[in-house]
Amino acid sequence: MSLAARIADRIRTGGPISVAEYMHLCLHDPADGYYATRPALGAEGDFITAPLVSQMFGELIGLWMVELWRQMGRPAPVRLVELGPGDGTLMSDLLRAARLEVGFLEAAEIWLVEPSGPFRELQRRRLGSALIHADRLEEVPAGAPFLLVGNEVLDCLPARQWEWREGAWKERRIGLEGDQLVFGLAPAPRIKFAAAPAWEGAVFEQSPAQEALGSEIGARIAAEGGAALLVDYGRAEAGLGDTLQALRGHVREDPLAHPGRADLTVHADFPAVLAAARREGIETAGPVFQGRFLQALGLGARAAALARTHPRDAARLERQVERLTAPDQMGELFLAAALHSPGLHPPGFGAPP
Repeated sequence: MSLAARIADRIRTGGPISVAEYMHLCLHDPADGYYATRPALGAEGDFITAPLVSQMFGELIGLWMVELWRQMGRPAPVRLVELGPGDGTLMSDLLRAARLEVGFLEAAEIWLVEPSGPFRELQRRRLGSALIHADRLEEVPAGAPFLLVGNEVLDCLPARQWEWREGAWKERRIGLEGDQLVFGLAPAPRIKFAAAPAWEGAVFEQSPAQEALGSEIGARIAAEGGAALLVDYGRAEAGLGDTLQALRGHVREDPLAHPGRADLTVHADFPAVLAAARREGIETAGPVFQGRFLQALGLGARAAALARTHPRDAARLERQVERLTAPDQMGELFLAAALHSPGLHPPGFGAPP
């Protein structure tokens, strides 16, 4: 029985389900979920990420990690953690750059937080055996400072949605019309965190899962020390809007059309995530546009150095920089933010005081 048919049966038995529940089923159902069975990255897949655009992305993050490690006093061991590592490209490029810092790789204990079986296999092929897998961040043991990176992780965490209709917020839920999955509305308790909007049909999103991750990272940094870098597409300020989308073969489609066969995402809610982290007693920086962040880390200088060494690649490198930083491409679609121990100064977010 297909995932769509099983979701329909679930609705017939228990009633309409929330957008968050639907996202979780589509992405993580053990038998048919997108990440559990058929994640597809790159030009031939469903979507492309910054590490696949250019090796320079991961290399600059590797140098970012090294700088924070220096500021922390070069602790050994240090947990080097990546959330949602995809095919392992980012970690591979990160480690290649970080290898230039004497002692860093010897101190680093590499953890990949990855519940997807297909992705784990790709990561092992690319990175070898010098890593440890975990299904969840909580499985990474305490007892040492940590440095964490998550690229396009927040956007795949489930969110709930509410719609303003007839003077009240009503929850968007997924039900059936015949045998077809459809969006509908259900009465919802008063939402204390959402003011009345100015227009009928406004949509409000909240992701408890994103906020919980911010809290978990914040608590971990508060207890052990360290820093985390989150890069994602999303919002820098609180606001309204329906951001749920499905992507298959690099083309957007109806999120209800092919459950489990398309990647489902919502915008990262950076204000909520960073606020949750700060409540744990740590500091945050950003968010800033990805283009500004990478340029501040020296993307232009790195591209120029590579072009001098490999002149035939100069045009390709220029295209990569454009893709990563141009406002009409990834440069202002994606945001970067840091969560860190007090006293640290993450590069890329402005000069330290």
